[in-house]
Amino acid sequence: MITTLTLPRLFDAHVHFRNDEMLQLVVPFTAKYASHAIVMPNTRPRAILTAEDVVWYNSEIERTLDQLRPRPNFKPLMTIEIRDNTTPEIVARAHKVGAVAGKVYPLGVTTNSNEGLRNFFSKESLETFEAMQFLGMPLLIHGELDLPRTLVTKREEVFLPTFLRLADRFPKLKMVLEHITTKAAVATIRHLGPNINATITAHHLCTTLNDVVGDGIRPHNMCMPIPKDFEDRDALISAVISGNPKFFLGSDTAPHPREKKECARGACGVFSAPILPELLAEIFEKANGLSYLEEFACDFGAEFYGLKPATEKITLIKEAWTVPEIYGNVVPFMAGEALQWKLL
Repeated sequence: MITTLTLPRLFDAHVHFRNDEMLQLVVPFTAKYASHAIVMPNTRPRAILTAEDVVWYNSEIERTLDQLRPRPNFKPLMTIEIRDNTTPEIVARAHKVGAVAGKVYPLGVTTNSNEGLRNFFSKESLETFEAMQFLGMPLLIHGELDLPRTLVTKREEVFLPTFLRLADRFPKLKMVLEHITTKAAVATIRHLGPNINATITAHHLCTTLNDVVGDGIRPHNMCMPIPKDFEDRDALISAVISGNPKFFLGSDTAPHPREKKECARGACGVFSAPILPELLAEIFEKANGLSYLEEFACDFGAEFYGLKPATEKITLIKEAWTVPEIYGNVVPFMAGEALQWKLL
């Protein structure tokens, strides 16, 4: 029986750090165990759209890290949001100052997507994607469409034809279908070339729609894309324990104040950062896949972004503990529940 687990520091390919006081609260959790994290750009009131925004937001995160003692060995990797008015020049300047990827939020599908991309195949969008392909700058996509008469549970599947069309149009563009939730998405990623990848979250590996609305409404499990059926969850688990480098960790840890979650129209997002290594260990152990955890959570994402996996290690021990009910004013995923692995 395994009672100790040592891993390189994680590579989290999808985090939300927010701004101001929230940023100061949540950054230390990821920085405790990750070597790098891909930082999402859909912040408010200032979205990350340009080179100037990238420099500003990176400095805000670095200032927060500088206040920690000891300062963790962690590096944020910046992105910009791709909108209908993004140009090749904007992308090139952002890339020059350190943006490692561009992120697309289709209009109206998730938090702060009210100014999201309306048309993937407009002249302007195609020119921007062409520039990203030339620069070797990955395109990260929240893969859902909010179409008329489309249930929220079907948004990912109705986006897949658009994704396939993009993959065909730009055969050398590195793309990531973010936080996939369906067996159809898993099959699509497996079918496409080595430049096409997907991130998978810890919370989608252990929840279904029942955990959101099946026994009362559980607002702190509500996220976009929404968890799906048992067969979809099974497909995600199979993907992460397959050793296929096309699937890697993107936690999509997404904090919201408690009052924004527990209200008539609650915000979508799961705050998993405080328990991410422990939860992953539990999920992979239950799936008899602990031998694949390091590749999924540490190696494959780093390799996709042209980095070497971390050399510094983290250690987890088999020791039961209870997740706190709240951190600051944010309720974490699995609040009040017991986990069997503990990060030292």
